Amino acid sequence: MKIQERTLLIVDDEPDIFWVMEHLLKQEGLDLIRALNGQETLVAMKKKHFELVLLDAKLPDIEGLALAKKIKEMDSTVPIVLISGYLSQDDEIVQNSLSSGLISEYISKPFQHTEILNAVKNLLL
Repeated sequence: MKIQERTLLIVDDEPDIFWVMEHLLKQEGLDLIRALNGQETLVAMKKKHFELVLLDAKLPDIEGLALAKKIKEMDSTVPIVLISGYLSQDDEIVQNSLSSGLISEYISKPFQHTEILNAVKNLLL
C-alpha cells in the first residue's frame, strides 16, 4: 500500500496547527479527518479505520495521553504521534508512553514541517 492510500486522523483544537498539517500532508496524497476534541475522536474511531493518529497532548475535554489509551482500546495497532507544546521528549511520562507503545512518536510544538513528514512516513512505510 502506498502512502497516498492512507487515512489519518488529526486531533487538535487549534485551527492553525490543523491548517499546517493539512497543507503538508495533503501534498503527500493522504486523506485527512479532523477531530477537535476527545469526543469527536472517539466518534471518528468508531466510524472509520485510521492508519495513523496525530494527537495534540492537551485538548479541551481530555488530556492527550488519556485519549491515547482510549484510542488503543478501540484499535491497538494504530500508531499515535503525540504533539505537545508543554511536554518534552525527556519527560518521564513521554518516555514511559513511548516505551510501552502507547505512543509511537513524540513531536514538540512548535515543530518543523520535516518532523511531521518524517514521522508520518516512518510510521506508514
